[in-house]
Amino acid sequence: MSVFKKLLFLGIIVVASADVWGQAASSPFTTFGIGEPYGNSLIHNQGVAGTGVAQPQFWYINNQNPALLVFNSLTSFEAGMVYEQRKIKSDELSEKTSGGNMSYLVTAFPIKTNKWTTSLGLMPYTNVDFSLQSDTTFSTDNDRPAYFYESASGGLTQLSWSNGVRISKEMSVGLRASYIFGPIDNVYSNQLSGSPYVVTIQEKTSVSDFNFGVGYSFSRDSLWGKNYRVSAGAVYNFGTTLGAKRNDRFFRTTAAGDTLENYQLGRSRGDIEIPAGLTVGLSLSRGLKWAVSTEFSYQDWSNFKSINEDDEGLEESWRVALGGEITPDPVALGSYLKRITYRGGVSLEQYPFLANGKSVKDYGASIGMSLPAGRSNVNLACKIGRRGDRAQNILEESYVKIYFGITFNDTWFIKRKFD
Repeated sequence: MSVFKKLLFLGIIVVASADVWGQAASSPFTTFGIGEPYGNSLIHNQGVAGTGVAQPQFWYINNQNPALLVFNSLTSFEAGMVYEQRKIKSDELSEKTSGGNMSYLVTAFPIKTNKWTTSLGLMPYTNVDFSLQSDTTFSTDNDRPAYFYESASGGLTQLSWSNGVRISKEMSVGLRASYIFGPIDNVYSNQLSGSPYVVTIQEKTSVSDFNFGVGYSFSRDSLWGKNYRVSAGAVYNFGTTLGAKRNDRFFRTTAAGDTLENYQLGRSRGDIEIPAGLTVGLSLSRGLKWAVSTEFSYQDWSNFKSINEDDEGLEESWRVALGGEITPDPVALGSYLKRITYRGGVSLEQYPFLANGKSVKDYGASIGMSLPAGRSNVNLACKIGRRGDRAQNILEESYVKIYFGITFNDTWFIKRKFD
């Protein structure tokens, strides 16, 4: 595929996804803090339960650990999308939601092959999307019912610049700098039964600031006289203070939606303090044929602070995952199926928020594959899981996420030498 066609294709992806960026399926579990984090996994990572901090990839961008970028010796472009379905259940009610959004646009290219690679990426940082409705009666007003509505939308986006540098044959380090930006809208409405008016308070929080992370990789190959590789990796995301602005407005409307009053209640500036986080991992692989990885992540959200004063009740979060991939014969000429990479993995995660005073856990299983097309690939993954428990958390959510993406590899920007 020519350079022009590749750029045109990527441009079409950006334009086509503009209206759905961030429109993931609605979930009450996105109400806490700054929303539900996306992480830095690309689709080939999603197929192995989100692992990727330790395992170096040669045909896919190493987006989770900037230190692994030195293994990307080709110029690469990746784009991904996700579609998800969720079913939220309580003892009395259940609701289904669905939605899709653009997952990421990432590119990487070597500055000095096998020594220094740089990467640029645009992807969601968090997602907020939920709506709740409740009603009550006022005994002082002839048991007149009142209806309360709460909803939120938006989320944060990250534009990141990452660099990986080799410091020895077996070790490399990396740095990621990210610009975090985006709005989160919270809306609270109430209406008395029989009243023609609806009273609404809107709280809009806009975030714009930077955060940083570092990575480390140790990788030793040619073990046991064969093409085995043992790798260890770690990523540390520094705690950061994000500058934020909040704008509160009051609305009084008719039941039909016509605005009668609209005025500003106040403006304020403040901070959102994101705690530091650490991920460590180990992997064992044999050439391009197979790899097995395991990871552990930890972040103490009890240190979270917010301009919206919704920072109480958060606790430690952690995640453990195990994943693997196999390519039966990467160079098979007579069988396309043998050149496909097959993936699978399982994960267990504890979220930082409490529901009904109890911690919320997520149990997930993933599968995936990459379909080769020359130096490029079509990437697919699917994750099914459940988070929350009706017995402990009142709410229980089951979900299915389907990922689709494309990887382009070429030799752009690489100097050719002629004898």
